[in-house]
Amino acid sequence: MNRRLRLTPCAAMLVLLSACQPAPVPLSDAAIAVRDAAPEDLFVGRLQNVDVELLVKDCKVFQVARGPEQAVALTEVLAPPPYPFFTDCQRQSLRHEDGAVIAVLGRMAFGAGGCCATGGTWRTRDGQTWEKISEHTLP
Repeated sequence: MNRRLRLTPCAAMLVLLSACQPAPVPLSDAAIAVRDAAPEDLFVGRLQNVDVELLVKDCKVFQVARGPEQAVALTEVLAPPPYPFFTDCQRQSLRHEDGAVIAVLGRMAFGAGGCCATGGTWRTRDGQTWEKISEHTLP
């Protein structure tokens, strides 16, 4: 018997079986941002006995909420004050220290040298309320 004929029913069976599988749920932009975040851009832990997940992206801090089927929602909880000209995020990080999360955010104005036109260092003990502790943007 021709070998090609024996493989054809197997190939047809594989096509039929793969057609029965549900299509994977595409990831949202928020889920991709959390998945691809650098370690210094993501905090997952407990603050005041509450599970907290925070993400820093484009010099803003977001609270991460997870839902069913890989659903992820981001809610902005901190951003530096607005600046009257165009800026670019130059420094951003999160770190856990003494029961608090420290966020460093720094935006540089286009055409300006050095950093930062707006930003600073903030601290939260609950993931919601932020206190500015310094004008400096050094991690």
